[in-house]
This record gives sequence, C-alpha cells and structure tokens, in this order.
Amino acid sequence: MTVHFIGAGPGAADLITVRGQRVVSSAPVCLYAGALVPVELLELCPPGARKVDTAELTLEQIIGLLVEAHQEGHDVARLHSGDPSVFSAMHEQMRRLDAAGVPYEVVPGVPAFAAAAATLKAELTVPAVGQTVVLTRTSARATPMPDGEDLASLGRSRSTMVLHLAVQRIDEVVADLVPNYGPGCPVAVVAYASRADEVVLRGTLADIAEQVRAAGIKRTAVIIVGRVLDPGAYCESHLYSAKRERT
Repeated sequence: MTVHFIGAGPGAADLITVRGQRVVSSAPVCLYAGALVPVELLELCPPGARKVDTAELTLEQIIGLLVEAHQEGHDVARLHSGDPSVFSAMHEQMRRLDAAGVPYEVVPGVPAFAAAAATLKAELTVPAVGQTVVLTRTSARATPMPDGEDLASLGRSRSTMVLHLAVQRIDEVVADLVPNYGPGCPVAVVAYASRADEVVLRGTLADIAEQVRAAGIKRTAVIIVGRVLDPGAYCESHLYSAKRERT
C-alpha cells in the first residue's frame, strides 16, 4: 500500500488538484494538518475512513500511524497545506518511510504564494523588471536558517522575494530588506490566501509593517516584495512578439 503526500492547496477547498481529490476519495486513512487544511476536503473521504488531525502529534507519532496503516494494507492520504515541496516537513517523513520500507508518492498542489499572486493579479516574473523569485522564510520559532540565507544576503540581488512564516516578524523583515530594496519598494501581504476571510495589504517597505499591525495579521500570510508588484514601463515578453522568429 502507498502513502500519498497530497498538496491540499492554500485554503480554498476547490484548489486541490483532480488527482489529489481522487486519492482522498479512495483512501481509507487520511492524515491532515489541522486548521491548515480545509475541513471541506475531509468530506471527500470514503465512508468509514479514519481521519487523524496531526496538528498536535510528534513526527514519530505520525510515522507510527503511517507504518501501521501500511501494515494493515491501507492507502493513506497525507494532506499538507499548499504544495508539499515547500516548507512542508515532508522530507523528514519520507526519510523515515524509506527506512521502514513504506512506499509513497507525492501529489503536487497549489502553493500559497501562487494563490497570493493570483489574488494580487500579479505576475512574479515581469520582463526586464524581475525574472528571479526567491522563496524563503525567517527563523523565528523555527529551525535556524542556513549560512548565507539571511534576508540581507538574499536581498542583494533585489530579486522578487516571497516570504512564508515571517509576518510575525514584519519589523525585522523590513529592517533587513530596506538597505537593498529601498523604503519605496512595493510590498504586498496576503493573509489566508484564497479563503473567504482573505486579507490583502498593499504598500511599501516604509509603511507595510504598520499596516500589518493595524490589521492584526500574525500568521498564515505571505509577504511579496519587489518591483514586479508595480513595474511601471517595461519591455514586453519576447514570447508573443511579432518580431520573434516562428517555426
């Protein structure tokens, strides 16, 4: 039997993929990440399915459940918020499943930053403005960042930066980014992206921290920093140019 790591999407229940929906609807065991996964997705589980909220469980307890289900011959839908390739703690689970001889697969999902960009109606790679996106976080209440991946170092390229798990440190984020991006650099904060209670803030590095405090945003938010949010005049993509040679 197989453990299926499934990207459950950023919050809206209908942003799970068709493949993910199909797996959830057929798996007799479903492990999900508490408040981060839409409760509506649990309605997809087949009748009698075992549903376990992993929010308060340790890694070893979670692995124990996955191994137990495998030994009993049950497929498992392991729901992660967003896409499991980013900030999901999936790798440490897979490493232990490898050691236990339990097979698994990964079903991708819509990441929170993509949902935030969609809400903002923003392309994060605008020609001649920004062609690189840095996905990162801060280390508050989490594992330390590797050497060289602090915001001051990452910001030297002035690439479009997307920060997860950082809104509770918005003042420190601003202080770290202003030297490279400047106080007038456009910023957007999207909390609960794609959900009914979604909150969107737009501003600059000079005023975004005060907006975040005024809105009371403390978690489940994505911060996007970069000129692509307000690109002004720019050269258009070569992709659809009439001057491009076509074969």
